[in-house]
Amino acid sequence: MIALTWNFFLAIIWAALWSDFSGVNLLVGFVVGYLVLAIALRDLPDFARYVSKVPRTISFFFYFNRELIKSNLKVAYDVLTRTHHMKPGVIAMPLEARSDGEISIVANLISLTPGTLSLDVSSDRRVLYIHVMYLTDEAQVVHEIKDLERRILDILR
Repeated sequence: MIALTWNFFLAIIWAALWSDFSGVNLLVGFVVGYLVLAIALRDLPDFARYVSKVPRTISFFFYFNRELIKSNLKVAYDVLTRTHHMKPGVIAMPLEARSDGEISIVANLISLTPGTLSLDVSSDRRVLYIHVMYLTDEAQVVHEIKDLERRILDILR
């Protein structure tokens, strides 16, 4: 977390030196700061974790946006056409997330995508109950959601 703070600090310094606090310049400053920190702090073990998390976070951002767009298009198509392809159902997905924060992030990101809604967590916090609009193949749906959870946990842990 300290490396991320330093990276943001370097991005702000970069933008201040250029007298331009636009989003693009801050992004360039973040990348330059990331490279500076990668060279300067490459021997510290905590920074090695940070170096690996930044590309995973960027990858997750693009992955989640792609999934968000796909699910929006699927729901919009179903709403705009005469025939409905919905087959709603509730699934029980075993959780790998253990802390309250991890479970909350997983549940909220699932609920953000149209067509899925996190309903409840079991009392032992090992199962997440999810309402799914398109439950044609339960194993496939669980696999897709587990992939989302795995990507989130790769960033958080």
